[in-house]
Amino acid sequence: MTLLAFLLALGVLITVHEWGHYRVAVACGVKVLTFSIGFGKPLLRWKSRRPHAGQDTEFCISLIPLGGYVKMLDEQEGDVSPHDAPMAFNRQPLWARAAIVSAGPVANLMLAVCLYATTFWIGQYETQATLAAPVVGSVAESAGLRSGDTVLRAGTSADDLQEVPSLDALRWWVLQHETSSVYLEVQPQGKQSSRIVNLPVLEQDATSKDSNAWQAHGFTGAWSRAVLGEVQEGRSADVAGLQRGDEVLRIDGQLLSDASALRAMVRASGQQHVPVGQAWEVFRHGRLLHINVTPERVAEGSQYIGRIGAQVGEPPAKVWVQYSLFDGLHQAVAKTWEVIVMTLDMLWRLLTGNASLDNLSGPLTMADYAGRSASLGLGAYLSYLALVSVSLGVFNLLPLPMLDGGHLLYYLYEACTGHTPSPTWLDAMQRGGLAILVALMVFSLFNDVVRLGWLP
Repeated sequence: MTLLAFLLALGVLITVHEWGHYRVAVACGVKVLTFSIGFGKPLLRWKSRRPHAGQDTEFCISLIPLGGYVKMLDEQEGDVSPHDAPMAFNRQPLWARAAIVSAGPVANLMLAVCLYATTFWIGQYETQATLAAPVVGSVAESAGLRSGDTVLRAGTSADDLQEVPSLDALRWWVLQHETSSVYLEVQPQGKQSSRIVNLPVLEQDATSKDSNAWQAHGFTGAWSRAVLGEVQEGRSADVAGLQRGDEVLRIDGQLLSDASALRAMVRASGQQHVPVGQAWEVFRHGRLLHINVTPERVAEGSQYIGRIGAQVGEPPAKVWVQYSLFDGLHQAVAKTWEVIVMTLDMLWRLLTGNASLDNLSGPLTMADYAGRSASLGLGAYLSYLALVSVSLGVFNLLPLPMLDGGHLLYYLYEACTGHTPSPTWLDAMQRGGLAILVALMVFSLFNDVVRLGWLP
């Protein structure tokens, strides 16, 4: 499933990207020699039965699927007959060359809009915006948010609140407004009335390399009961006699509001140098039980945490989210733009050292998420495709040699000076750009291996 979903994603994204280059090149009167999905030895090749005027393009599906290319007639890459010279890429005006180069990334961004719109139109189940207990001492807790509060609307002022359809939508909204004051209309658990909660603007250094605005506010996730799921044989929970379906009410006399609080107390036990037993009050089949549990102390990075070897929390409540034709398209355009802004912001943070390079992901992580999203359903998979399509479009527009943005940088230089960069400079920049891309690929691949736990 994972491999198939990944190959399908690559095929769609690469085809759309190269189709953008191809279609605009044909529209500008440039002769396209080859349209290839993949690199290396062609596995399949064919020609159109009804080619465009002056075109005789060979279409290929090649062995290595990590990319593609559109080869155009160009006097700088080989001899061109006088008859075909007007159709050579290098003979085209500057605006036409820039349009052809930028068409690939633009096609990816347009694809993202279509994919997001499709997910909004068909609808999908999303996690209800009912919040788990916020982090103790956090902005969210100080503002008055409590476990079980359901967020109904959100805005940057109490007079301009918009409906929040799901927890994912709320998280996304918070990430987009990290420099603004946040107003939330919340409904406490078990009550009919609602109230307005104001979260003040985050301090300038509240977010860091390893956290974002959602975490900086103190949000922890969706609310769910403190119920145990699968219990692993031989681990702390099993040894203590805990069972699947047990609802944990208190630990050491402290009342637990939800599964998030239970996880926090178990993890915090690892800060003790020696494992310490905890007194648990558990509700099982109508009976209240008192069970002593000693969490295991395990290393997580540079810290130690407690674990019991059991799934904590039942699945959170879901809501069906679906938009009308116009609203879905409007939401898709807005979502695509927001992803573009967030992608550029993350790239800037990486460049300035305000975000960890551990955030870089490569093909292994892409494949892993492709499989996971496909297993969740069509809507999740289309959202994954849209997100990667935006990333691909933005990345290709970066002003790096070897990328479309690098060629656009050359054209900007040409527009300002009236002539193209010298061959010596072009060769040096191409080599430098290739070195940067290879370094990024190696580093992201290393991150993938570490993230997937393939290193001992």
